[in-house]
Amino acid sequence: MSLPIPVYTTDKSGVITFYNRAAAEFWGREPRIGEEMWCGTWKLYYTDGTPMRHDECPMAISLHEDREVRGLEAIAERPDGSRIIFRPFPVLLRNGFGETIGALNMLVDVTDQKRNEESAQHLAAIVESSDDGIVSKSLQGIVRSWNKAAERIFGYTAEEMVGASITKIIPPERLSEEASIVNKVGKGERIDHYETIRRRKDGTRIHVSLTVSPVKDSTGRIVGASKIARDISERKEKEDRIVMLMREVNHRVKNQYAVILSMIRETSNRAGDSAEFEQQVRERIMALARSHDLLVHAEWRGATVADLLLAQIKPFGDENSIAISGPSIVLQPNAVQYLGIAFHELATNSAKYGVFSAERGNIAVDWHVGDSGKTFYLAWTETEGPPVKLHPNKGFGRVVLERVTPLSLGGEGILEQTPTRVVWTVRAPMENIAAAAPVPPHS
Repeated sequence: MSLPIPVYTTDKSGVITFYNRAAAEFWGREPRIGEEMWCGTWKLYYTDGTPMRHDECPMAISLHEDREVRGLEAIAERPDGSRIIFRPFPVLLRNGFGETIGALNMLVDVTDQKRNEESAQHLAAIVESSDDGIVSKSLQGIVRSWNKAAERIFGYTAEEMVGASITKIIPPERLSEEASIVNKVGKGERIDHYETIRRRKDGTRIHVSLTVSPVKDSTGRIVGASKIARDISERKEKEDRIVMLMREVNHRVKNQYAVILSMIRETSNRAGDSAEFEQQVRERIMALARSHDLLVHAEWRGATVADLLLAQIKPFGDENSIAISGPSIVLQPNAVQYLGIAFHELATNSAKYGVFSAERGNIAVDWHVGDSGKTFYLAWTETEGPPVKLHPNKGFGRVVLERVTPLSLGGEGILEQTPTRVVWTVRAPMENIAAAAPVPPHS
């Protein structure tokens, strides 16, 4: 028998009476005709891997029970250890009186089919568990599959999208992109990491990265496209934030250079000798650095008045010796820089001559917003300590407090001094002070 399909026969007792060449190749051996029973396979297993006796195989059951057993699968192991998943089709042979005289069995190798099914199931599991939206569509743009991640990214369920046009998620101004993609896919080209914008069900726009590949049928003809969509909105926001921060840093660094040069010039005009000049310049640059650290920590969004004040007084005295009160206001970077310089000059003088230099006296710093939210007011008040010796005319500290800081904030500053008290007040437009609206006050 020259059939390409493995076929063998037995008598009614199960003894093998014939097998073709295809059966011998299937088994990997040539069983002894007239001696071996039920099946020529070296070893048999159930599909779960449990060993199967030869008298338990579908051919044996068919002969034992006088009925044709169908729909079962088994595993055949050859002498070389290779295994085949197969489906047997036993047929009982009967005489003219209807009596069973033997059986014929045809063995169908389904190994590749089972592997393909397992691969398909594995692939389907990967697609469903992927964090990326995975979609297939025809060349006409009709969606054929839509995984869970696509539902999450675009807001449409599979029931809403399968059978619908992919243009449902494409903004009107970007519809030409789809024609270009289809044209390239139709030529067998793959599109990698194409960044664009798509539209969710609720109308919001999202940044996505698309990878598109042609889908072919069994003849190799391109019949559609598979598309992997990754939501990169968060990444794009971070990139935009980085660009904005770099611009802000560039602006602030240039501003810092100008401030440092101004400080060096003013300090050199007022310092008594080179050692004093070096010390004062170092301290003032360190004050700028403390303000800068606060801005970097907050990604250049600003810093609160309280945080800035505490950072600048920390090198000079115990923060518990100063009373602060006012609403939580996030300062603009420019306000952080110039108020920081002012706080440094006040703390420096206090450490040399005032409350921070002795164990007596009080420092109170309070601020508030007035004029219906339009004006910022702040006051540093130092009382009952040693006299704070700010230079009456040309001290750098006085220049900072009366001119540099107020003018940089678009406001005005007043420094009042008596033998037992020093008060610095500054007021400025809130538009030059706050990076965000103030929250309810706390003390």
